[in-house]
Amino acid sequence: MAYLALVRHGTSVYNEKGLWTGWDDPELNDKGRQDAKEAGEHLKDIHFDEGFISDLQRHKQTLDIILATINQPNIPITVSNALKERDYGDFTAKNKWEVKKKLGEAEFLKLRRGWDYPVPNGESLEQVYEREIPYYESTILPELKAGKNVIIAGSGNNLRALVKYLEDIPDDQISDVQIAPGEVYLYEINEVGEITHKEIRNHHELTV
Repeated sequence: MAYLALVRHGTSVYNEKGLWTGWDDPELNDKGRQDAKEAGEHLKDIHFDEGFISDLQRHKQTLDIILATINQPNIPITVSNALKERDYGDFTAKNKWEVKKKLGEAEFLKLRRGWDYPVPNGESLEQVYEREIPYYESTILPELKAGKNVIIAGSGNNLRALVKYLEDIPDDQISDVQIAPGEVYLYEINEVGEITHKEIRNHHELTV
């Protein structure tokens, strides 16, 4: 049995302004660093063997703070852009609440949470899934099957894509999945890669 922890990065300077971040690379703000520390406090009972992130600094900062909090700063960390946040294309750095006013509630929710909503010069959640899941299956899942505990620090959408895969969530229900900054989805994975248990730690309402 192995643990897989998915942790959304702490609040960033874009989050505090209500901006869509995508592939832009803002750092964590003070609250974000506290979010990451709180996530770490909820993971002190687990020894991790490996960590995975993308090249976005908010992912790295979050994982670094978590590992410092749990006193495991030297585990191997793999960086892959297969784990990068969704590219919001033309909506990157736009204020999401202003976009909501322009699009209306229904279209806004499709854009923000939907499965295959087209994004000009960007990615749908389906496209994130298509680049991320083959990497998970080829690189991360074998480590879990071997009994290694893995932590992934990521963003809301790339983690939602993983959750969809892990829990076999239908396309039309993935919009209901929301992961708040610093929230932890913790799975127990058996030797054949099946989920035997799930819990959510450091749960709180999404406000960004």
